[in-house]
Amino acid sequence: MTDHLQTLKYIKSDVLSIWVSSKEQASFNGYFDSLKQCLKKRFGIVNVEFLGLEGNSLIPVEEMATVTIETKLNAVSWLMIEASFYQQKMVKIPYILKEKDEFMTMTDMVLFQAEGKNPIGVLLVEATDAWTDFMTSDYGEKFVETLTKVFQLTRENFEVKVNEDQYRKLYNMTDLFHSTMDIDLILENVLKNIKDNFPEFSAELILSNDQDRHTTIDIKLFDYLSERPATIEAFVSGELTTELASDLNCRLLNAPIKGRQAIYGILQVSAPTTYLFSTTEKDFVRMLAQTSGNALENAKLYHQSHRLVSDLQLINETSHRLNMRIDIHEMLLFLQKQLMKSFQPMEVCFAFKHHDTFKVTDASTALFNAEKGQTYIKHVEQHFEHTDDPLFIADFSRLTPNQIEYRSIMAIPILMEEKINGFSIVLHKEPYFFSFDSFKLMQSLIHHSSLAIANSILRNQLQEMVDLDHLTKLYARSYLDQYVEKSLKNDQSGMFLLIDIDNFKRINDTYGHQIGDKILMQIASRLKETIGTRGICARWGGEEMSVYIPNIDEQEAIELAAAIVAVIPSTTDPQVTISAGLITWDEQYRPAFQSVFLHADTALYEAKNSGKNRFCIHDRSYLTNS
Repeated sequence: MTDHLQTLKYIKSDVLSIWVSSKEQASFNGYFDSLKQCLKKRFGIVNVEFLGLEGNSLIPVEEMATVTIETKLNAVSWLMIEASFYQQKMVKIPYILKEKDEFMTMTDMVLFQAEGKNPIGVLLVEATDAWTDFMTSDYGEKFVETLTKVFQLTRENFEVKVNEDQYRKLYNMTDLFHSTMDIDLILENVLKNIKDNFPEFSAELILSNDQDRHTTIDIKLFDYLSERPATIEAFVSGELTTELASDLNCRLLNAPIKGRQAIYGILQVSAPTTYLFSTTEKDFVRMLAQTSGNALENAKLYHQSHRLVSDLQLINETSHRLNMRIDIHEMLLFLQKQLMKSFQPMEVCFAFKHHDTFKVTDASTALFNAEKGQTYIKHVEQHFEHTDDPLFIADFSRLTPNQIEYRSIMAIPILMEEKINGFSIVLHKEPYFFSFDSFKLMQSLIHHSSLAIANSILRNQLQEMVDLDHLTKLYARSYLDQYVEKSLKNDQSGMFLLIDIDNFKRINDTYGHQIGDKILMQIASRLKETIGTRGICARWGGEEMSVYIPNIDEQEAIELAAAIVAVIPSTTDPQVTISAGLITWDEQYRPAFQSVFLHADTALYEAKNSGKNRFCIHDRSYLTNS
C-alpha cells in the first residue's frame, strides 16, 4: 500500500512537470508524448494510445490537430462505447476497439471526464502487472482524478492558443474545408467562425434554393421577391455590400458565397447601427465567404456525382422490378415506395383515366381520397388538358388565393401510345422543397415506368379478353374450368348450376339474333347481380350459362337455384324461361372434376324432359322442383 502511495506521488510530480512543459507544446499530442514516458517509467507500459473526443467521435490524439473526413470515417463512435463506463472509469477494452489492428494488443480502457463536463477522451493501454496492481488499489481512482484535472486544464490551454488570431483560424478552417465534403460541417464552421471572431454580431446564411443539400443547419432560402436590395445586389454582382437597415435597427454586411462556377448565397453579418465595419473586417468576411463558397461548390459537385450514380441505380432497379410480371397494383405500390425514398414527399398520388375523368388508385396516400386532396388533383387535371408537359410548382400558394397546405408540387404524366393515360403527383408542405434535379429524376423515373405500366394494363386487358365472354361479360368456359378444379381441391363444399334457355331457337327465329343477344345479356346481368362476389357466373356455350359457388351447403344451393329459375321470366323482354341442372358436393361426397359437369348436364337434361322452366338436382337420385 505504501508503494502505491509513493507511486502516486511520483506520478503527480511527473504530471506537474509535464503540465509546466505543456505550455510550450504546440499541440495536445506533444503533451501526451510526455505522458507516455511517465507511464512507461512508472508501470512499464509500452503500448498506449489516447483517443480524444471530437463531437461523437473518438480520434487518436496525433490526428486531432487536422481532422479529415477520412479520420472521421475511421473514428470510433463514442456512443458505441459510452455504456461500457457505467459507474466506473476503468474497464476492459471492448470488442469494437479490439477488432482494429492498431488497438489489438490493448487490454484496459480509462475514461477521463470531469464532473459536469463532456468527456475529454479515453486512454487505451496494454496492461502490465504493475499497472493492474496499482489501478485495482485505492490509489487508482485518485490517479484518474489527477490526470482528468490536468487533461482538462491542458485542453483549455490549447483552446486558448487556437483562438489567438482570427486569420490563423480562417486558414485552419480552409484546411478543414478542403478535407471534407460534409456540407453541414462547412456551413456550421462559417457561422462558428463569425461568432468566434465577432461575438457581439449575429450572422445568417441566405442560400439559393438547392434542396439536394438536405442540411440540418438553420439557413434562410434566397428569395428575389422578398430580399433587401443590397442583398440582391451582392448576390447578382458577386461583390460585398453594406446597408444601414434602419427598419431592422442594425447595419448589414452582405458577402457573396462565391465559387468558381456560381454564387450559392449570401453570408449576412448584422452589427449595431452605430458600428462601421473596418477594411480588415470586410476583407476577413469576404475571404471567409469565398472560402466557404469554394468548399460548398466542391462538396456540391462531389454529392452530385454520387447522386447521379444513385439516380441511375434507382432507375435501373425500378425498371428491372416493374418489368417483372407483377400486377399493376403491386407495380404502383413499389413505385410509390421509390418516390417516397427518393424525394421525401409528404403525399403521393397515382391517377388513371377512367372514361372522361381521372380515378385515384389505391396506391395513393389518404389525402387524395379526401375532399382537400381534390384541389391538387383538379389543378393537375386542368394542366394536362392543354399539354403533356410535366408540372413543377415551387410555391402553389402564389397561384391561388385559397389557403393551401401543400406548397411544393411535382406532377408527371403517364403516357400510353403518346396520350396521357394518367399522372403521378408528389406534394410537400414546404415551398421550394423539391429541387429541379429531383424534378428531372422523377420525369425519368415515371417515363421508364410508363412503358411497364402500359404493358401491365394491356396484359390485363388481354387477360380479360381471354377470361371473359365478349357478349355477356361472364367468365369464359376455360376460366370456369380452372376455378372449379381449384375449388374441388381446396374448398369444403360447393354447387354447380348449368342453365339452358328454353326454346331459344324459337326466340332467334321469331325476333332475330339481335334480340336473342339482348336476352343473353339480360340473363347474364341478373346472374351476376344475384351471385355477387360469392362465386362466379360463366357462359357455357351458345344459350347455356352456369353458376359456381364454393363453400355453400345443399339447402342454400337448392334455394338459390329455385330463385334463379323463378326470377328469369321477369328479367327478360321478351320473356323466356330457363331449365337448369344442379349438383352439390361436400366432404362426404366430392366428385371428380369432369363428373361435376357430366352430372349437372344429366340433371339439366332431366329438367328439359320434365317440362322445362325448372331445375333438377343430381345426388345419386333425381329430385325435381317445378
